[in-house]
Amino acid sequence: MKERLQKIISRAGISSRRKAEELIIDGRIKVNNEIITELGSKADITKDKITFDGEPISSPENRVYLVLNKPSGYICSRTDPENRPTVLDLIKNVDERIFPVGRLDYDTEGLLVLTNDGAFSQILQHPSSNIPRTYLVKVKELPKEEDLVRLREGIFIDNLKTNKVKIKIVNKLPKNTWLEVVLWEGRNRQIKKMFEAIGHRSLRILRTDFGPISLKNLDQGSYRFMNRKEINEVRKLGRSE
Repeated sequence: MKERLQKIISRAGISSRRKAEELIIDGRIKVNNEIITELGSKADITKDKITFDGEPISSPENRVYLVLNKPSGYICSRTDPENRPTVLDLIKNVDERIFPVGRLDYDTEGLLVLTNDGAFSQILQHPSSNIPRTYLVKVKELPKEEDLVRLREGIFIDNLKTNKVKIKIVNKLPKNTWLEVVLWEGRNRQIKKMFEAIGHRSLRILRTDFGPISLKNLDQGSYRFMNRKEINEVRKLGRSE
């Protein structure tokens, strides 16, 4: 059954109906890949592909929230032109059309959220949410403390200064070092470039936490459904913007 887009957007939890009108006028809503800007336009959420800023809008009763422990060697997309394996190849027995939230590099491991809830995805990715991302990073040798201070305060990468980060050494090995790194932004290959800038190549990068969501004891290549507490905590972050 077709309904007004404002109602669909509001029921999906993305915004109020009045705010939904602004989203439509601003061209941020698409139906079947066509930008809709006319108020009063209708769609059928069970048949039409409706997106907000490129993220799918789904009916509330069919929302899915997964946490995957991504192995190295998988692409964070639904398809890959080079026919490399994607993270969706690891998901079984889920009929809904889900998407990864953000990106982990091909060789980066760890926590990846997949969902069909566009509003939920927006909260996790939008800079205004200020959500921390925690990584374990293995680098060559032992970085000097003064170099770690530089990283904590922000350095220039690709002509743009990084935000402040938290970094602490968690394990010193004879030839390598494990560090915990907490970021509040998600720039392309940021961690690798940060450590390259101080002369230390990263050997392994593993994301362990994304805001209130934790990898816990999830085996590599396995996934779990997010619990209600995690979902509600993320939604609270969205309401606090």
